[in-house]
Amino acid sequence: MSRARGAAAEVIGRLAPSPTGLLHLGHARTFLGAWWSARSRAGQVLMRLEDLDGPRASQRFGDAALRDLEWLGLDWEGTPSVQSAHLERFAAAVERLLAEGKAYPCVCTRGDLRTAQNAPHAGDKEPRYPGTCRGRFATLAEAERTSGRAAGVRLRVPAGELTIDDAVFGAKKYDVAAEVGDFLIARRGGAPAYQLAVVVDDAAGGVTDGVRGADLLPSAARQWHLQAALDLPHPRYAHLALVTDEHGARLAKHADALSLAELRERKVDPRAVVRWAARTLGTPCDELASARELVPHFRLTERAAREETAGRALVESLLSPASG
Repeated sequence: MSRARGAAAEVIGRLAPSPTGLLHLGHARTFLGAWWSARSRAGQVLMRLEDLDGPRASQRFGDAALRDLEWLGLDWEGTPSVQSAHLERFAAAVERLLAEGKAYPCVCTRGDLRTAQNAPHAGDKEPRYPGTCRGRFATLAEAERTSGRAAGVRLRVPAGELTIDDAVFGAKKYDVAAEVGDFLIARRGGAPAYQLAVVVDDAAGGVTDGVRGADLLPSAARQWHLQAALDLPHPRYAHLALVTDEHGARLAKHADALSLAELRERKVDPRAVVRWAARTLGTPCDELASARELVPHFRLTERAAREETAGRALVESLLSPASG
């Protein structure tokens, strides 16, 4: 999948927290894995705050995320990048794709899409786009003038299956055209969509390796199509299984998932979190150790990284009087 690089090519990874809530143990494991992956190969690590999620994004959460990651012992090159400070680069990418006929204006609403489904399923987050606006409008201005609605922009997704070679889950096949259809790269009103922002920012930073949660594995296929359309390199990917609660449900910012901020406030030793993350990713670690001490020993084991990990028992042990 990736473009060829020399054996001694520079490795550039990134940490990309979204400042929409407090980080939890699942984030700690993923970000430690991403940091170790780059540092163990003498690579660079970039920090990017992905703050494009409308009113949910907050500088308070961004500041908290940086404190949490520093508490874990992570560092990065330069000043953290903030996505909302680079809207012009996203707009330029959208304009290019429109001009080259690789994207098109769309005035469909989510309600329109659900109505268009023959048998919509309750709870579906994203119905497949049927191509209603493909070839319908020549420009964004025409789309908005004709429909009386604000227009978004969708990528023309070519038909056919592609394979994402993931360092943890192996070769995964996706047919984005059949599964999702032409997906949004700019929302109605012009705000860049997540898929576009990630692709453009990764390319701008020269990112070669993306380590993130397994819930984003399907996004790698969409991002592959965007990278191809923009003639950008395809980073190497490793998607790590999620951390769950005692009921097997993934930890989430909006749920009752114990935050790293609370662990910090309760004087938990961050080395205990580091040791747990290392073990669950396949790196042997018997004693308490800092993130940096484990860099020379880091080993990402496919079997370990692919298995979902329960975090509640760890939380209870960290907060017990005898912890450490």
